[in-house]
Amino acid sequence: MRDVPRILIVEAPYYAHIADELRAGAVAALDAAGATHDILQVPGAFEIPAAIAHAAGLFLPAGHLGAPRYDGYLALGCVIRGETTHYDYVCGESARGLQDLALNHGLAIGFGILTTENGDQAWARAARDKKNKGAEAAHAALAMIALRARFGAVR
Repeated sequence: MRDVPRILIVEAPYYAHIADELRAGAVAALDAAGATHDILQVPGAFEIPAAIAHAAGLFLPAGHLGAPRYDGYLALGCVIRGETTHYDYVCGESARGLQDLALNHGLAIGFGILTTENGDQAWARAARDKKNKGAEAAHAALAMIALRARFGAVR
């Protein structure tokens, strides 16, 4: 790990005002911790795991000399239940994809994808003066980076 953690924030701005608030909370927490960050936007929460896998170099050919540029990742977005089962698939598969990356590849990932019933619930969780889930996800990623370092794993 570098002396200063470098984090990639992967956000799905489908609900832009929610994504903006999640990002603001995450960035404030990362800045306070002295971490640096880049931001990558993807169309929706479903695409976040694949974007992180690409950024981590998991699809590079064997023997590729490039080292991963990031110590950890933040997954930020919001899925609000609608009238169909689409919600269940997006929530479940984005969470599963991120957990697979963490368990199978040792990636430090902060999970900040809100899964809510309505916009009011989403705002209450995203707002920096309320639950501030963006900051919580940033803290989780930083904690997992530190845990990985504690056990001698480097990325």
